[in-house]
Amino acid sequence: MIIKDNRKHRRIDSINLTYFALDQNGNIIQDGIGKTLNVSESGILLETYIPLDLKQMVFLAIGLEDDVVDIKGSVIYSNKHDKGKYKTGIEFYDVDETALQVLQFFINYFKKRG
Repeated sequence: MIIKDNRKHRRIDSINLTYFALDQNGNIIQDGIGKTLNVSESGILLETYIPLDLKQMVFLAIGLEDDVVDIKGSVIYSNKHDKGKYKTGIEFYDVDETALQVLQFFINYFKKRG
């Protein structure tokens, strides 16, 4: 069976990062560290030990060397996959120019590694 890839941007393998789940008022209700399975300019696939709710608003602290930025995202799926871990797809939104530049640098860094 062939699965169609509907992604707008190429995904690359990545590393761990910090995430913060927020309530509707922007208050932190959960935080943790997740393993980044892949990342693009429009989203990230994150492995966590705790499921995140569909449409949950999150902040991701993404950093490489001295550059760290917070990027807002929304959970588009979170599925249990292996030994109590969850694969969570997060779509980015409201990415400002500075965060986009760090994100692009982050992606380019890992393209060179792969």
